Order: sequence, then structure tokens, then C-alpha cells
Amino acid sequence: MAKRNIQLRKKCDFEMTMDVISGKWKGLIIYHLFKGTQRFSELKECMPEITQRVLTMQLRELEEAQLINRKVYATVPPKVEYSLTPLGQTLKPAFDAINEWGKFYKTQHETIV
Repeated sequence: MAKRNIQLRKKCDFEMTMDVISGKWKGLIIYHLFKGTQRFSELKECMPEITQRVLTMQLRELEEAQLINRKVYATVPPKVEYSLTPLGQTLKPAFDAINEWGKFYKTQHETIV
């Protein structure tokens, strides 16, 4: 982890942020977790195009970045739940702003087409 911290310090703030939350699926995962705790299968249902392998990898990366919690219940079959950490929750205003921009962009695009 020390190597990763050194790499992060060398980047500008925006670049670091994009490294942590970028990718085709991480933003959507975070967006869906704003609704509350979800199981793996619930997240998969929200994003039917994502493969199980990719979802697992993206969840691990978000957990490593300390944006999500992974809670494993000792049951058979195992039950795993994902939720946003307090740090992950701090992304809400940024995601709300991006969502509003998306609405604006959509109206602009519709007037052009």
C-alpha cells in the first residue's frame, strides 16, 4: 500500500480521483450503493451487462480504495453485503452534480439532433 500512496501523491487531485472511481462500472456500483446496502446478486441485477468476474474485481478495487465495505455473514450459502463507507458517502454531492449535468447534456443533445 505504501507504493500506491507514493503514486497517488505524485498525481494531481483530479487524476487521482479518476483513478479511484473511473472505469465502466465503478461509478454505477457507487451510484447503486447510494440507495443502501446491497448483495452481490442485487448489484448484478442492476447491471446485467457486467460479468461476475468484472463485478468482483471492481468491488475489490473499491474496497481497497476504502469506498465500500464488504460484510460476510457466516451462513450457508455465504451471504455478502456491500455498502458505502463514510468516505464513499462523501462522493454523493459529486455524483448528484454529475447526474444533473447528464440531464442538462441530454436536453442540449436533444435540441441539436
